[in-house]
Amino acid sequence: MGISSTDFAYLRELLYHYSGIVLDEDKEYLAELHLEPLAEIAGFDSIATLIKFLRTEPFNSLHVQVIEALVTYETFFFRDIYPFEALKNFVLPELLKNRKEEKSLNIWCAACSSGQEPYSIAMLIRQYFPMLANWMVKIIASDFSSKALARARKGRYNQIEIQRGLSETLRNKYFHQENNEWQIQEQIRSLVEFREMNLIQSWSFLPQMDIIFLRNVLIYFDTEMKKTILGKVRQLLKPDGYLFLGGGETTIYLDSSFKQVKLGKYICYRN
Repeated sequence: MGISSTDFAYLRELLYHYSGIVLDEDKEYLAELHLEPLAEIAGFDSIATLIKFLRTEPFNSLHVQVIEALVTYETFFFRDIYPFEALKNFVLPELLKNRKEEKSLNIWCAACSSGQEPYSIAMLIRQYFPMLANWMVKIIASDFSSKALARARKGRYNQIEIQRGLSETLRNKYFHQENNEWQIQEQIRSLVEFREMNLIQSWSFLPQMDIIFLRNVLIYFDTEMKKTILGKVRQLLKPDGYLFLGGGETTIYLDSSFKQVKLGKYICYRN
């Protein structure tokens, strides 16, 4: 039996209130797919019974589990490749010159999921910019899901995950195999600081950023929330910093302060 329209409306409101993420009206089947196993593990005989319980209880860890189950955590190493080529060939070389006195770089990966994006950046820096070993390079990766962050901090991936986007050269250099999984080396893992963070809440603990990866995130928000988040990005990004968005995302019609910059086959954004 599927999710009723009333229950699905409750789930959509729960997700939006907590995270600002909009769950499309035609995604009932995804909610069913992801919530059925959770309902069973939690001891409920159906999703309807689970939702009935959620409605009567104060916000707690079960609500969080439901919210996390409704969110898509699609990610893989060096996703879409062109942003990483832009980072390697244009952005980092420029910032190396601009920051040669202070010798520091701050990079933020928002909605990092299980960690493949920030680890890709860390590997790229270690592989192609050895001179940054003497700099203060801070890579902050955030997500609102404590479950996703727990996986990210471990830096351990299965065979399917390790094959998605990662070259054999980088795999053999920066991972070692343990049974059927691959563990990232400590020299890479230690470069990334993972923090639990909800994008619709305060960003006050974040330092000014040279580079912000906010890729494939805005697509989940409505127009007003996109504008709010981009406004906060504008305040956080240094004047000569770079904003990376997903291929289907843009600041056009949302925030006129950002200017598009074409770097090879990728378009970045600057204040």
